[in-house]
Amino acid sequence: MLRLELGPADLCRVRFADRLHPVGTALLASQWLRDPTVAVMAPSLAEHAMAVEAAGVAQAATAILRHLLPGRGSLPDFVTPFDGAESVAAGLEAMRATPARRVRAEVTATYADVTASPLRRRFAAADPELLDLFGGAVHTWFEAVLAPHWPDLVAGHRQQVACASQRLVRHGLASLFDGLHPAIRWREPVLEVRTWWHEELTGAGHGLVLVPSPLAGPRPRVLVEPGRPILLVYPVPMPRRAASAAVDRLGRLLGTTRALVLRRLAEDGGLTTTVLARAVGISLSSTSEHATALRAAGLIASERDGGAVRHHLTPLGTHLLGAGSEMPAPDLSAECPTAGQAAGQAAGQAAGRPPGLP
Repeated sequence: MLRLELGPADLCRVRFADRLHPVGTALLASQWLRDPTVAVMAPSLAEHAMAVEAAGVAQAATAILRHLLPGRGSLPDFVTPFDGAESVAAGLEAMRATPARRVRAEVTATYADVTASPLRRRFAAADPELLDLFGGAVHTWFEAVLAPHWPDLVAGHRQQVACASQRLVRHGLASLFDGLHPAIRWREPVLEVRTWWHEELTGAGHGLVLVPSPLAGPRPRVLVEPGRPILLVYPVPMPRRAASAAVDRLGRLLGTTRALVLRRLAEDGGLTTTVLARAVGISLSSTSEHATALRAAGLIASERDGGAVRHHLTPLGTHLLGAGSEMPAPDLSAECPTAGQAAGQAAGQAAGRPPGLP
């Protein structure tokens, strides 16, 4: 476990990253998708990665990344750079600017339990040609595998930041920390993080940058560099593929979440409140509130089914949905699940708790 003692200066500088880092995300994803028990949490992305590799589009790039980086656990920090979040090219430039001494130290530490090979020796020696080969593989893998999903990942990141920010405003910093992920706990003044390494650190007053990422892997990741804020990347549920980023007419009329509730009921038939909450990705209490409003408007009907309540579209709801569906609905709701609900969703997707989660 990593224990971060955060002083007043650090706590005053807690903030969210304004975007996902393309290179850092790609390298975490390339490692994460190698574990089949974890990859099932993002089936469409995993299937796409396998199809791309099978077609030979990124086969060489995938082979290089799998050979040079461990299949699980910590990665060398320089391959997930702090700078260069604006583009793949900028991220690779930041990675390539890492001093050779640091590259050698971090790769050597990563290879402590890995069988040596000519390519790995050159990587550990910070061979410039090998670093260029590695950077080219990262670029190819991102373009072939992640780029088609990138708009959805970016939208999901924004949603998570908005939701966590609301929790901070409504309930304070302790609630924010405790709601990030089950592997993160706030024990004032210490933030405990169950990650891939163990240490006790004291913040230097540069703050803490939070990065919600569906491709972080089963455990949170922490990057600590001198003179920099501490970077904490924590797992969140994989967003569903958005049908479109265009503005949805029905969403403008009813609100994004209520429009999504209607669409889920149209696609899946009658759903209980619990199943509907899971399908939309919101809390049970929020689902009940939205169902009450939609029922009052005559758009859905609800009936008791044993101990549960099952919801159906009414003819009016079906008509309204058809009239407002000329433009596809966005896939993201206005709310996001709590840390416990997020872990439950992930466990449900994986049909079992992935390695590393508590």
